[in-house]
Amino acid sequence: MKRKILAYNFEFSETLDRLRDSFDIEIFEGINPKTDPAFLQALKQAVGIVGLALPVDKELLDHAPYLKIVSNNSTGFNNLSIDEMTKHGVIGTNTPGVLEDTTADAIFGLLLAAARRIPELDQFVKVGNWKQHLTRNEYAIDVHHKTLGIIGMGKIGALIAKRGHLGFDMNILYHNRTRNLEAEEKYHAVYTELDRLLMESDFVCLMTPLTPETDNLMGAREFNLMQKSAIFVNGSRGKTVDEKALIEALRANEIHGAALDVFQSEPVKADHPLLKFPNVVTTPHIGSSTFETEFKMAKLAVENLLAGLTGKRPRNLINPEVLN
Repeated sequence: MKRKILAYNFEFSETLDRLRDSFDIEIFEGINPKTDPAFLQALKQAVGIVGLALPVDKELLDHAPYLKIVSNNSTGFNNLSIDEMTKHGVIGTNTPGVLEDTTADAIFGLLLAAARRIPELDQFVKVGNWKQHLTRNEYAIDVHHKTLGIIGMGKIGALIAKRGHLGFDMNILYHNRTRNLEAEEKYHAVYTELDRLLMESDFVCLMTPLTPETDNLMGAREFNLMQKSAIFVNGSRGKTVDEKALIEALRANEIHGAALDVFQSEPVKADHPLLKFPNVVTTPHIGSSTFETEFKMAKLAVENLLAGLTGKRPRNLINPEVLN
């Protein structure tokens, strides 16, 4: 009898073909994993799970007595309760090192779109409002030679700094848990306290992981410190921002605008207040969403899964202590 693997919201099912001779694979899309009867039944026999954003907590683990590995098809893994997985002897893996350039492209693109009002003026043309020369009502703001403040100078943050400094002659400020000396040398990035970054940056780009320390990192106080001419860009996680505070900052014209790829609750509802502002550019969590990058991530997720199920050490092991 073949051992069972569950694929959850896993876009490239063809990458699983190499496993089909040895494993029984069940694919689940768009279901509620806490209530779907077929999923809960399959979980009882599953030895491996591969997929995107499946909440893996004590409740799920208690229903999966044979589970050996959860292969997360993303760089982030805040959906995994790593301590609980380790207690249950379950390996956790992710897919880093694949999406960094792609995500940096997307987030810097959002910055440009917000600064130059591209989505807003695209609609201006399409609905027939372009009937004469542009006036100051349609003017945007420059990006080149401005100051870009990056909160979270990890790999993606550094690549955003690269695009800003080398491509647009931007001055780079950054705030991070530790100094990034390579970014300082290559992109003349200046390490600073968060308050100074907020007060001096023309663009504030949030790129931190979601941790207890960064939960609601950007709140009313932080938005109040920003320049009224500044644009806020969030490419991290939705819960790093107090959305009510952001809404109030926009309503009170405390900041010039925002560009958001992530939200506290996703998919975002159509009546969300942030979607009503013409000076807020939104995208549906597109950071890594190109065909090439997503396919590479799926292949890596399957490689991690296979390694964990065949007694090998996965390349991207999150909790190495579980092997002990």
